[in-house]
Formats: sequence, C-alpha cells, structure tokens
Amino acid sequence: MGSLSIWHWLIVLVLVALVFGTKKLRTMGSDLGGAVKGFKEGVKEAETPANGEQAELPPNYTVEVATKEASRSGETR
Repeated sequence: MGSLSIWHWLIVLVLVALVFGTKKLRTMGSDLGGAVKGFKEGVKEAETPANGEQAELPPNYTVEVATKEASRSGETR
C-alpha cells in the first residue's frame, strides 16, 4: 500500500486538471519547457568564450599573492 498504482496517478491527474484547467496546464508546460531551453542555452554559452578563443597568458605571467600574515603586518611584496 506504500506505492501508488496507475489508478492513483490517474485520479491525481484528473483532479489537477479540474483545479487548474487544461489551458492553464498547457501554458505552464510551455513556460517550463521554455525555461529549460533557456537554461540549456545559458549553460552552453557559459562553457564557450564569447569570441570563440581562449585568452592565452604571456609566457612569464606571474601573480602576486599576499598572505594573511603579510596583510596583517602591512607588508607587500
């Protein structure tokens, strides 16, 4: 009795259709589909750079990183 049978799901579907109406459900379904499509396109755009090329760093590129101890004492490198 813990799992729901197909009849339980059909009754739930009929009740939802009666409460919301089929037009409202259709609209919500298309809105959800558009949101998923937009999300997928956004993820796809985020994975690829805007100009299609990756920016390369110069061969001797270094980054200066201050440690917590240096920042507490006011020292800089």
